[in-house]
Amino acid sequence: MARTKVFGIDLGTTYSCIAQVDEYGRPDVIRNIESQPTTPSVVLFDESGDDTSFVVGAQAKRQARIRPDDVASLVKRHMGESDWRFVGHGEEYSAPSVSSLVLKALAGDAERATGGPVTDVVITVPAYFGDEERKATKLAGELAGLNVVDIINEPTAAAFSYGFAQEGPTGSTVLVYDLGGGTFDTTVITLSEGAITVVATDGDHELGGADWDSELVRYLAQRFTEAQPDAGDPLDDVYDEQELLTSAEDAKLALSGRESVDVLVVHGGRRTSVTVTRASFEEITTPLLQRTVDLTGKVLAQARARGVDKVDICLLVGGMSKMPAVSRRLSDQFGLLTRLADPDLAVAKGAAVYGQKKELERFVIDDLVAQGKLAAGQSLDGVAPADLVKAVSEAASGYGLSTGAAVDLVKTKVTNVTSRGFGIFAEDGGRAVAAFLAHQNDALPIEVTRTFYTVSANQTEVDIRVFEQGTATESGQPGDNKVIVAGELTGIPAGHPRGTEVDVTFEMRRDQTITVTARHPGATDPLVLAITAGVGSTAMRDEEKAKVVLLKQRA
Repeated sequence: MARTKVFGIDLGTTYSCIAQVDEYGRPDVIRNIESQPTTPSVVLFDESGDDTSFVVGAQAKRQARIRPDDVASLVKRHMGESDWRFVGHGEEYSAPSVSSLVLKALAGDAERATGGPVTDVVITVPAYFGDEERKATKLAGELAGLNVVDIINEPTAAAFSYGFAQEGPTGSTVLVYDLGGGTFDTTVITLSEGAITVVATDGDHELGGADWDSELVRYLAQRFTEAQPDAGDPLDDVYDEQELLTSAEDAKLALSGRESVDVLVVHGGRRTSVTVTRASFEEITTPLLQRTVDLTGKVLAQARARGVDKVDICLLVGGMSKMPAVSRRLSDQFGLLTRLADPDLAVAKGAAVYGQKKELERFVIDDLVAQGKLAAGQSLDGVAPADLVKAVSEAASGYGLSTGAAVDLVKTKVTNVTSRGFGIFAEDGGRAVAAFLAHQNDALPIEVTRTFYTVSANQTEVDIRVFEQGTATESGQPGDNKVIVAGELTGIPAGHPRGTEVDVTFEMRRDQTITVTARHPGATDPLVLAITAGVGSTAMRDEEKAKVVLLKQRA
């Protein structure tokens, strides 16, 4: 049977990369056209004749210093925001549209490196991403012309990478502390034979290395104005500010290995050399690090409440986790044993391993269906163990794996938790309230039924609006939550009194697909509302595709 390789993509806020599992069964990050393992998630929009062209990566990032209005960056922070647009040369682009250009560039680099097509991918997202953010991420892949086989949480991908690299038993509990360029999440995961189980997760989509850079930029500008009071503030000049931002990022990276670094600040014809020590850098960014520590403490407490009170190791993932202050603070605060787990590349490598799992599963399912041992559309759960081992063993060598390793990979179950709470809007004492049916960090799958009551006699229809938690903590105020699907239960004959029972069942499967069913004793048919994770609306997809067609990638 034909095989289609599934690549793993870490679509990051500041840097992205693509990985594959090589012929020897090892995850390997594919270097871009500039021979770098990661590509800046930055897009320059340019005009070329009647068309708009674009540049992705290091060239675009360099142009941000002289053409800031034409360069889109930190776009991941806006995924799921339907109203956000980047305006380039009179055209508007949504976050999925801009992100699709980054994905196109990554796929193009992989095609050049491998000599084959890149069609099927697994894309990673922060674990706390909600329904809209996941839809936007999948839409970005579709706009890039890719088949998004699955969306996987970044901590889970890191756990796959870590588990793959271990020798012998993998039974342990890990805390994945993922501090990237623009987002942060922290997740407790248990690894056991044949299972990767998420226990608790939380995060902040507006907390990452870019915030450390901003604090350092302000520090450098302040020191410059103190030394050159007549020269003005470098932050008042957009070009000098971009120059400072580049210098701050370089200084930040240098301070991970050095105790101090000198930064040259130029503005208004004046020059000042500012010495930045590691201690001063840590001092001015203490509140940022504290936010990660607070979230980590919250997740550890949630894990303890679920019976997981011991963490064997803390995996430090994301480029910012290389800061010495991170490991020191986690050790001092929580007594954690930390390990830098290939921080820049672990997520992409783990996504590639997970992609191979999906690829192998697909191959085995097709084989078993062809043999009549599995019905089309069925999962591998119902396959006889002997038949599964035989089918996997026949495919294993083609994937660079031993039969045992291939069987283990196929059998590995990934169990996630809800990243947000979910529920429906209801009425309580004459006012609208958000009634939660599922809560953040509930283990998947979930099925819960709750009874509500009609608000008037002879009520012939019931409005059902399903929401997703929109704030860091649950809020009963409807305005604090986001409606993700709505519908009306109709066909109810008159004659039912006020307070007639309406049973609402909320189901969320392992793949985070949601089904909400509402039943009224007088209605012939129930109302069934389904939300398929990662599926964007057709109208938005067509609109965005039309814009992407206008673009050409510049070499």
